[in-house]
Amino acid sequence: MLVLNTLGSAGAKSILPLPRSLIQMVTMGSLVAAFALALLLNLRLRVRASAFLFLLTLLLVPAVISSVHLEAGFGALFRCTRLGLFIGTLWLVSRWWDGSFRFVRSHIRLYFVVLGTAAAGLAISPGAAMPELYGGRLVGALWPLTPPQIGQYAAVIIGLTVLLALGRQTTGGSAALVALPTLVLLALTHTRTATIGLLIGLALAIGSLVLTSAAARRCFTWSVACATVAAVGFAPALRAWFLRGQSQENFSSLTGRAKVWDALLAAPRSTTEKLFGTGLGDKSYDGLPIDNSWLAVYHEQGLVGIGLVAGIILVLGGVALLRPPSLQRACAIFLISYCGISSYTEAGLGDASPYLLHLAVAASLLAASGGAPPHRAPTLPRRRAPRWAKDPEVV
Repeated sequence: MLVLNTLGSAGAKSILPLPRSLIQMVTMGSLVAAFALALLLNLRLRVRASAFLFLLTLLLVPAVISSVHLEAGFGALFRCTRLGLFIGTLWLVSRWWDGSFRFVRSHIRLYFVVLGTAAAGLAISPGAAMPELYGGRLVGALWPLTPPQIGQYAAVIIGLTVLLALGRQTTGGSAALVALPTLVLLALTHTRTATIGLLIGLALAIGSLVLTSAAARRCFTWSVACATVAAVGFAPALRAWFLRGQSQENFSSLTGRAKVWDALLAAPRSTTEKLFGTGLGDKSYDGLPIDNSWLAVYHEQGLVGIGLVAGIILVLGGVALLRPPSLQRACAIFLISYCGISSYTEAGLGDASPYLLHLAVAASLLAASGGAPPHRAPTLPRRRAPRWAKDPEVV
């Protein structure tokens, strides 16, 4: 339900006549239902202490302080309520954060279902799934998904599946069945940020296993060799894929993002706006998307929000580095590094988004297990003596 809530309602035009108001009702209803279900399963309100969730809760403070001024409209208070329910649901499910792969497998399955809708839309209507408006890149034709969204989900699925296969938590056939079609969808989106985040995140995650896993060492060696061959032999093709038909000037300005960033930083702000921002909005400035998590947080939650978001990344990264090498640690490193890299050209770290879900899964992997219950010897069933044996006269 949290995954459904973070899919959003803005994106490409879908082939199904779904009004945006209906999509918003479904996504917001899923969040309310998620909170209610988590509360029903955890009536005693047992939660797990977590610095990640504590800092995430503190992030609500600048959001509320800046939103009550209504500079961003009444929608800012609505978004604060949404963020509060989102964080509250994470607190309630933190009871089951025990370092296992339960949430990782659910993460992979759910986002694979989301990508299945994109693949189904491509099969039903290739023209609507790869419109000229997006430069022929893959979009969601059944549910309004943008190419960066599909690329993000695909990259996370591929990275986690590869790591589970290296750690023998799944079979090679099952991993290939998930990773290969997902890789095709990632290539069709032409999403540079997701591709770079996937490669760097996997390199860091596999590198953390090199000293303890022979499979990781083999994978790292083959990956370096293949990357070297691809860089030398397919350099023109790779360069053309990354440019996506854009000019060098447009590419250097990050498809116009730099102009929006410069305008946002140059805008005059009061001391209160610098500290707490202007309130939660739609991650845009002057009608144009900000596409940078740090600048979006600065615009909406101020310098206090930037400090809290940086604290979240640093705390999770520090805990991951201090843990002994393990597959859980490698998966957490992949998710944290991917979110950190994507934050440069994607917004979402300061509000309810898939990036916070990725970090929540990383936090669940880094949570220390509470330990198994003490082993007790099985009790053998007592034999019932016949009545004549209990009679003292018979004895």
